[in-house]
Amino acid sequence: MIPVLLAAIAASVPLVSGHASIWHKSMYGFNVTEQTFSYDNRPVAPLQDMTFDQWWFHGHIDFPPNEGDIFELPVGQPVTTEIGCNKGATTLFASSEGGDIQNGDDPCPGSPPSEYHTTGIDDVKGCALAIAYEPDVHNVKPEDFTIFSVNQTCVWHRFTDFQVPARMPACPEGGCHCAWFWIHSPDSGGEQIYMNGFKCDITGAKSDVPLAKPQVARRCGADPDHGKLDAAPGNCTYGAKQPLYWLQKEGNNMFEDYIAPPFYNDLYNFRDGAQDDIFQDSYPDGIPVPSPEQTIIPTPVNPAAAPAATASSSSSAAATAAPSSSSSVTSSATTSSPSSSASGPRPSARGFRRPTGHGGVPKRPITQTRKMR
Repeated sequence: MIPVLLAAIAASVPLVSGHASIWHKSMYGFNVTEQTFSYDNRPVAPLQDMTFDQWWFHGHIDFPPNEGDIFELPVGQPVTTEIGCNKGATTLFASSEGGDIQNGDDPCPGSPPSEYHTTGIDDVKGCALAIAYEPDVHNVKPEDFTIFSVNQTCVWHRFTDFQVPARMPACPEGGCHCAWFWIHSPDSGGEQIYMNGFKCDITGAKSDVPLAKPQVARRCGADPDHGKLDAAPGNCTYGAKQPLYWLQKEGNNMFEDYIAPPFYNDLYNFRDGAQDDIFQDSYPDGIPVPSPEQTIIPTPVNPAAAPAATASSSSSAAATAAPSSSSSVTSSATTSSPSSSASGPRPSARGFRRPTGHGGVPKRPITQTRKMR
């Protein structure tokens, strides 16, 4: 009798198509449907091999939120977001084509985890929120965004918390722009990036120290899946970091291969929670030029800021909620640290790179691995 009942319950939950997005009225493209564009450009649609105008803000800049719809970010506190494969899986179902299909904390009701590109909780790779202190969306550039919060268990839960750093300064008049970023595991589906922009505002600000200029993150954590058992903390990017722009026709700052994606976790020195070392005064002694041979690890002035990567860092985002050890290497040949110059050493070639200038690299089998040289 019980199996029959469970089957009946499962059958009553509508199946939801795969992929995922953050959902909030402050987002660009909130009411974009499958029919709005000549291709599927819903907020949940993945971004791959696209022109800049197509992937930047998901191509939704001309579909802004209504006046006054702003995502408030209180300093020093967590904010709860809703992530789903469909708007109908969230409390915002009223404007969804399919109506209310909410199912508790499930981001993708009626669908297996493979629909949001994971084999299980141990296979999630994290997602992140970034901020640009610019009220005019047309003035925001990729290098303006700074990652300020990471949740390494994303996108396992519909209700996903992001901790806001306590020292975030107030936004200018007119507010800020934020964006949600996600890159999933290569173990379940083809590789893409996800980006959804939204209007945001910092509330309760107590500090006026600006954010530092964000740098490109570097692959420096332990990466046992690709033969790198130990982290290289001297190769990390410390302080403010840009989002991971990857797999597009233009505008990339990551050039890893399909089989070794960049992630918002320890592998790139994005620790779980608030990124507390992103301010101009976070490293009063400066940040040394990162490299695999670098032995000097910078110490942030804020004791809550990210620690150095350790040999126990894992490339898996893990199911732990505790702050993780740091890690990260850059994949871009143009990467620099806040204290580096154009004449400084090139980022390590130990990262995984796609051939440059190739717009349509075929997907390799997901079981293929490659060891670092």
